Amino acid sequence: MTSTFPDISISTDRLVLRPFEEADVPALTEMMADDQIAAWTTQPVPYTRDEARDHVTRRAPVARTSGDGIVFAVTEFLTQRLVGTVELGSTDWRVLSAEARYATASWARGEGYASESLLAVAQWLFHDQKFERLELRTAADNTAGQQVAQKLGCISEGVLRNAWIARTRTEDGGWAEIRTDLIVWSLLPEDLDGAFEQMAEAGGYAPYPDWHGAH
Repeated sequence: MTSTFPDISISTDRLVLRPFEEADVPALTEMMADDQIAAWTTQPVPYTRDEARDHVTRRAPVARTSGDGIVFAVTEFLTQRLVGTVELGSTDWRVLSAEARYATASWARGEGYASESLLAVAQWLFHDQKFERLELRTAADNTAGQQVAQKLGCISEGVLRNAWIARTRTEDGGWAEIRTDLIVWSLLPEDLDGAFEQMAEAGGYAPYPDWHGAH
């Protein structure tokens, strides 16, 4: 029997992390078409509505039911607006480890949503699912991604040389691929001890998440 994560939603004071829905397709299409997301992810370029629909209706559900991980739509609690996505993947059910990937919508940057949503997922993963390791990988030039990892309290474990292909805009408006290094970060349950206090001081949000089954 394949081990899988439960079909759940996670709430903080400001955010609701839930499964994607068909109604998210337009906002997801707009979010993923952003240059900053295209530069550091493996998403198709251009990112079309068909890609978003396939992600919502097929790829995201399969990630959970196959046992590879779980995909969350990150939405604002008050407005219900889509502001990002957090995904767990490459899950090892014997080692109890997973890799986190995330993206934040251009219209929601600067609010601390990436670190808030990742911290909520980490809290759920460690306390509810009893996992022992969460890993993040950031491209060497992705300073925003590195800042999020540091804000979470992740420990930098080393560099995977020449291990990623990023994208950069060309003069004619197209995209060129460039090889780059990956920085490997890890977060363990004991690393969360001081993370909530640091986040509260930096962002002022109530940090303790709640999780419940999706309806």
